[in-house]
Amino acid sequence: MATSAYSVDHDAGRQPAQPERIRTDIPARMDRLPWSRFHWLVVIALGITWILDGLEVTIVGAVGSVLTTKSALNLTSADVGLAGSIYILGAVLGSLFFGYLTDRLGRKKLFMITLGVYLLATAATAFSMNFLFFAACRFFTGAGIGGEYSAINSAIDELIPARVRGWADLAINGSYWIGTIVGSVATIFLLNPHLLPSWLGWRVAFGIGPILAIGILLVRRYVPESPRWLMIHGHFDEARQVVNSIEGRVMEDDHLSELPEPARAITIRPRPSIGFITIAKVMIRDYPKRTILGFSLMTGQAFLYNAIFFTYALVLQTFYHVPGNNVGYYLIAFAIGNVLGPLTIGRLFDTIGRRQMISFTYIISGVMLAITAWIFDMGMLNAVTQTIAWSVIFFFASAGASSAYLTVSEVFPLETRALAIAFFYSIGTAAGGIAGPVLFGSLIGTGVRSNLFYGYLIGAALMAAAGVVEIFFGVKAERESLESIASPLSAEGEEEAAATPSTAGLSRAVADGRATSETGGLHIDRSGDRIVITGDPAMLRDVRIALPGAESRQRARRPEMDGHALDGYERLDGHRAGESPRETGREATPRR
Repeated sequence: MATSAYSVDHDAGRQPAQPERIRTDIPARMDRLPWSRFHWLVVIALGITWILDGLEVTIVGAVGSVLTTKSALNLTSADVGLAGSIYILGAVLGSLFFGYLTDRLGRKKLFMITLGVYLLATAATAFSMNFLFFAACRFFTGAGIGGEYSAINSAIDELIPARVRGWADLAINGSYWIGTIVGSVATIFLLNPHLLPSWLGWRVAFGIGPILAIGILLVRRYVPESPRWLMIHGHFDEARQVVNSIEGRVMEDDHLSELPEPARAITIRPRPSIGFITIAKVMIRDYPKRTILGFSLMTGQAFLYNAIFFTYALVLQTFYHVPGNNVGYYLIAFAIGNVLGPLTIGRLFDTIGRRQMISFTYIISGVMLAITAWIFDMGMLNAVTQTIAWSVIFFFASAGASSAYLTVSEVFPLETRALAIAFFYSIGTAAGGIAGPVLFGSLIGTGVRSNLFYGYLIGAALMAAAGVVEIFFGVKAERESLESIASPLSAEGEEEAAATPSTAGLSRAVADGRATSETGGLHIDRSGDRIVITGDPAMLRDVRIALPGAESRQRARRPEMDGHALDGYERLDGHRAGESPRETGREATPRR
């Protein structure tokens, strides 16, 4: 079994208070693992969050009319709407609060705590006796779900191999609609007064989530802390132990005698916890394009989804006169289309590429929605054909929306990952969960098709515009390590060996002894004892490759590069980056 390239760099003149620099290949060891039962454990144990959220939203939407009866809580329609807004507020604040703690205290602690908060709050909802208690429970339920998004999305990205991270994330995010299907089917029976009395059915419905959460809470005990999080916080021994354990499980499950050598290493200087101001500077100053990209993708999908999903029943009842107790059947068909999208085309985000697939799914969704809106305005649809059209649109939109969460979770430094997810989730949830339903609700209330037509055009325009932003600002993140997409703030740039495509042509140019050469659009300039390779920043950063006997170094630069640092090049001594012993200039530090 491969062990971590782990060495301490004792620089002369270092200040005693500074932490030591550590060179490690822990991220590469996690990325080179084959898919195994361990990864299924991560997907199932952590991915349940999306199912729970879909379940919660569906149940609340279904029981809203029941809660207004005297046998239930005797709420007004305004109370039901206010409770929904309070849930959204809890999700927004919970994601920010727990996201901050996730980056400070660890992924595992928080994904256990947030699931516990959700479990207790939603279980307590079933025992509500008045609006105040019901609203308080909805707030903390939302806080738990919002915190879950920050904790589990960051943990999943850091535990799943880079080559399948896109598909895994999309499939997990798309499981929201599995929760919708479960909630729809459950409420058809639980809210049937012939099976359960109305005062009891809605309470039992709120018990479904806690039952699932208890089982998942037990399973999550077997999911380890993220080795990447341990690494940047200076817990290198524990990080190595975790990786050793994971490797042992993978090798045993897959009957492997050995694993491939990790292809690269990174030098880390652990630093104190990052504050809000530093995180804001990183996102705005160092990654402005990625910040605009995340805002565009999250806002576009959130507005579209919340606007249409939360007013689905109103459209069916107002324009197609579908009875309220039959809406659930249409919702199931709509949800199936949403589930199938990420599952079937999700792998293309890892093969064809993020930029191509994200822009395609966003733009095609916007175009198809605009066409459907026009057909709707012409009165050419009925309840069935409207549902079929939406299902086809959201087959693509679901994959696109899931890729928005994938994007914001992988394009920012490791130290800020959870809070970055929380930040964009909060923006998207607030914009889509407040503006979208309010606008569409008022448009539907007029009973005029042309008014709703313009609302659909707004949603289509936002989706298409986000797709265009992806074309220009998208990041080539497919099959790349998280550290090469966004270098950790604690990384020592000059000694980082990060990932990009193999460049055998560079080695040939070096071996030929040419002073200059053009290879693959890169300029190779031999000067003295170094070869300086430069090229379009969209392809890679400027890189210096040392000649024999010297260390390979990457020129330190500000990280606002949407391309990737050079990796996979062959050194003149025959080693690949990250595979040879680390050379300090005095003596080689052996691998241990």
